[in-house]
Amino acid sequence: MKITKLASGLLFPEGPTVLPNGDVLVVEIHRGTLTRVKPDGTVSVAAHVGGGPNGSALGPDGRVYIANCGGLRRFEVGGFVFAGGIPDDYKGGSIQAVDLSDGSVETLYTEADGVQLRGPNDLVVDAHGGIYFTDYGKSDGVTGDKGRLFYAKADGSSIKMIAGGMEGPNGIGLSPDGTRLYVSETYTARVWWWDVTGPGEIKGGKSLGGSGGGNFLYTVPDYTNFDSLGVDGHGNVCVASMIHAGISIVSPSGDLVRFVGIDVDDDPGITNITWGGHDMRTAYVTASSTGHLLKIENWPYPGLKLNHPT
Repeated sequence: MKITKLASGLLFPEGPTVLPNGDVLVVEIHRGTLTRVKPDGTVSVAAHVGGGPNGSALGPDGRVYIANCGGLRRFEVGGFVFAGGIPDDYKGGSIQAVDLSDGSVETLYTEADGVQLRGPNDLVVDAHGGIYFTDYGKSDGVTGDKGRLFYAKADGSSIKMIAGGMEGPNGIGLSPDGTRLYVSETYTARVWWWDVTGPGEIKGGKSLGGSGGGNFLYTVPDYTNFDSLGVDGHGNVCVASMIHAGISIVSPSGDLVRFVGIDVDDDPGITNITWGGHDMRTAYVTASSTGHLLKIENWPYPGLKLNHPT
């Protein structure tokens, strides 16, 4: 594998999305933007979305959907940048849609059944054009929200909670055939899964006391914080991790296929992965604590193609 710093100087980048023309979009949490990175590394702002954009995904209408956590505090540990807590200007979380042709931003959802979205983190679009997303919640360091999962229509017409009571749900993804939903939790470093029985309908229950009612898939033996995840073309769940920086490639049966350590400038904050290229063997990974978007050629397994390329 060959690792290249495709872009630098980003303000806690996450949520990479590869466009059909080869451009890569990332969100910058501490800048409040959806940012475009061209194949030559040129960086420009695609849209100012405000708050704390945390994840992005292409939708069925060609717009880019944003999970906006409403903002996180910037802090440093050992010279590395992190994000957490509740900023002074926090007003709530939201799901937004960005029109790349003009940078216009539409806020689709700020609540569900009258209850505020607290900290939407990551999202995935299914074959029906619906959006599954995690709400990590917010914590002031003394008390904190329980995490939730939601399903929403991309046209802004409906949203519903499909699971609750979770411990920091972060990354979210679907199996290649769309019959499984995967979610990673940060501090528990666990991955859970549900059967998808219909659009926005999930079923767990195979693990006693599973978070959100989900089924247990995988955890790590050492001190690691899981961040986001991506599903590759073989159905493996590829989970980005902080502290033990890298990507855990986990089979659908819960076995660790391989851990790919990623050491770039000692960054402990490897947070997201997605894929592009003609053979889907080019991985794009966010090294958030040093502000890099990494391009990794010859990834071990091809990535999973998007449901809605435009």
